[in-house]
Amino acid sequence: MADKARQKALADVRRAQANFAGVQDKLAEAREKRRESFERARKAGLTLREIGAAADLHLTRVREIIDSD
Repeated sequence: MADKARQKALADVRRAQANFAGVQDKLAEAREKRRESFERARKAGLTLREIGAAADLHLTRVREIIDSD
């Protein structure tokens, strides 16, 4: 009985870790898409303040996001 519980716990840990890794990948992709969007907005003539207002972020945070590579 204890062996089954251990195997079930191991499978649960593996599943949770795989799920977490997948979410991390999606988060990294979403961050990059956001940064690219902010860059396109800047090239289109929007100010950092305007981008921040649209994204509900402070303009200094917008600058940090744009500068992150």
